[in-house]
Amino acid sequence: MSTQVIMPQMGESIAEGTITKWLKKVGDTVKRDEPIFEISTDKVDAEIPSPVAGTLLEIKVNEGQTVAINTVVAVIGEAGEQPATAAPAASESRPEPQPAAPKPEPAPAAAPPAPQPPPAAAAPAPPKPTQPAPIDGSPSGPVPTRPDLSSSRPASPAPAPRPAPPASEGAQVESIEERIRRRSSPLVRKIAQEHAIDIGEVEGTGIHNRVTKNDILSHLENRKVAAAASGARPAAAAQAAQLGRAEPAEAPAPRPAIPITDRDEVVAMTKIRRITAENMILSKRTSAHVTTVFHVDYSNIAKLRAKHKDDFLAKTGVKLTYLPFIFRACIQALREFPQVNASIDGENIVFHKDINLGMAVALDWGLIVPVIKGADEKSILGLARASQDLAERARTKRLKPEEIQGGTFTVTNPGVFGSLFGTPIIPQPQVAILGVGTIEKRPVVVEDEHGQDALGIRTVGYLALSFDHRLIDGAEADQFMASVKKTLEKGEFDLG
Repeated sequence: MSTQVIMPQMGESIAEGTITKWLKKVGDTVKRDEPIFEISTDKVDAEIPSPVAGTLLEIKVNEGQTVAINTVVAVIGEAGEQPATAAPAASESRPEPQPAAPKPEPAPAAAPPAPQPPPAAAAPAPPKPTQPAPIDGSPSGPVPTRPDLSSSRPASPAPAPRPAPPASEGAQVESIEERIRRRSSPLVRKIAQEHAIDIGEVEGTGIHNRVTKNDILSHLENRKVAAAASGARPAAAAQAAQLGRAEPAEAPAPRPAIPITDRDEVVAMTKIRRITAENMILSKRTSAHVTTVFHVDYSNIAKLRAKHKDDFLAKTGVKLTYLPFIFRACIQALREFPQVNASIDGENIVFHKDINLGMAVALDWGLIVPVIKGADEKSILGLARASQDLAERARTKRLKPEEIQGGTFTVTNPGVFGSLFGTPIIPQPQVAILGVGTIEKRPVVVEDEHGQDALGIRTVGYLALSFDHRLIDGAEADQFMASVKKTLEKGEFDLG
């Protein structure tokens, strides 16, 4: 018995995915849970395992094609079963309705475009159709409709197929593609509702011209530019009138600041880069970003690591880095300040009881944020093991969909590349993200045992908290950071 492989849903709001690479060919033997293809979605790039063991009989969707969730992308048969020789990879990412017969040609000179009475004909004039009025304001003229499936039957004395009516007389029935186009994701509908946008007015680039998040954000940006231009033009005209001059001509469309020459290389954005760009723009538009920076002395943690890191690695197989200590300090502070472990839902505040820590992982092809679920229940060892495991599987595209969802607070660590500190962008719908700067030895002013100031060498670094000022005030953010700083500088951690 053959088994169909479907496009999985990689998140609650994800409606489609792109197959980026097939890891198996038709005729190859596959094992259960062995990766057979890679996909890219709005949430994650991942390898999809085989649901059964057997032989890959058919590939229905080619690389680079985008299909809706639950679309059959491949067929796996019994072990040793041979694929059909005439079963090439099909292109089913954008299915089109298949008519049973060619579209009927309009009867010649049967109905002139003007409303004059039709000329005499052998067949009676068709009654005026009763379709609803067009919703897209299409110009008058013949409007294509769905083919009449009955036209595939043998010719008979029945009346000839009716030509499509002019838009002025009757209207166009909404096609399957148009209905799919309007069935956008919850996020797109939410953005459209917040900005009073009719999704039907937005040009879509998804499957069946479906409106994606990038499409509606681009529509918003273009609308802002157009509004600014229309507002500036009357002002310029009024100024010109006061000076007795003619109204200035409309400015040409802006051109790139740096001209593109034949020595430049132009490449299309990757899927994950486009998604990252969309999410960052959306977050900046949504949250009122503010960043506060604290200086932290890690000297006590450095001593603890130096004493135990070799034994820790030998016993557990996990490296003891600074990150699990920072995680533990954040968890303690999040319990003390629950508004930092919250999100905004319209005009409501959602306080999350679970602490699910997101950890940004830099990949060769982009950025991804897997989530440590139930982080508040984990020890230093548990946090270290979870962070190492998620980072490794993120880089090898083996993350599961649920492992990149449900984060309530995020930590990003650009300090591994030498950054002192930065101002990270909040991942929606969270309200805060902590940026970890590089941790290194520096000369600092310390107080000796006699109470005198002196220069000392300490292991220090900066922590930067970007927070959403819609929910978190500056005082609360600084109190949260003071709690994190105090826990880290005390350096009293159980390594169990």
